[in-house]
Amino acid sequence: MNRITGSCRISEQSISRNGDIVFENKGVDAAGFLLSAYRHFEWNYPKFYKMDNLSKLGWLATEVLLKEGFNATAYRPEEVGITLANANSSLDTDLKYYETVKEIPSPALFVYTLPNIMIGEICIRNNFKGESAFFVSPQFDPVFLERYVNDLLNNDVLQVCICGWVDLLGDEYKAVLYLVEKDGKGSGRLSKEITAGGAEGPAGIPFTKENIHKIFRAENG
Repeated sequence: MNRITGSCRISEQSISRNGDIVFENKGVDAAGFLLSAYRHFEWNYPKFYKMDNLSKLGWLATEVLLKEGFNATAYRPEEVGITLANANSSLDTDLKYYETVKEIPSPALFVYTLPNIMIGEICIRNNFKGESAFFVSPQFDPVFLERYVNDLLNNDVLQVCICGWVDLLGDEYKAVLYLVEKDGKGSGRLSKEITAGGAEGPAGIPFTKENIHKIFRAENG
């Protein structure tokens, strides 16, 4: 069975990995929070500063998700893919770009007026070359996510899929990502609060709509 071997949640000015809070910065707007998180983890990736806020959110969530417990060398680049969704597409950047059109259109903003550019930024950073997709949905749909990702893994299109929800509009944002590995063969670890029966271990938990929903709805901490 395909299993969730890691999770990351970013919302309400807080970041958690596998259910444990790893960073908080209250009282700042979305842009300020994303920048403070990047600096807190001391990553050195200058391209981060050029991204729009949606891409920064997805990029940060992926970095935290993979920070511990994922052995990328166990997979070929084409075996790792990404499936993401949100409700607002790239509207946050679309609106900012529209404002520049009144004077001088901004090529730097125009680049990010498609939500799948976020996936491209993540893939470039990690050298992932597997199948990827971005969907726009009114709300998070664990049933669709379970069916779509399991189909990719069960048919050996992918061996690993980073999937979930990454949405941002203005200062409202939420990212919930899951690291899903075929047969749970990776070295991820979920916290006691999430694993059934309070047991920890590298096998993670089954990738089911119930577990997907449970992690998505969990409060930070």
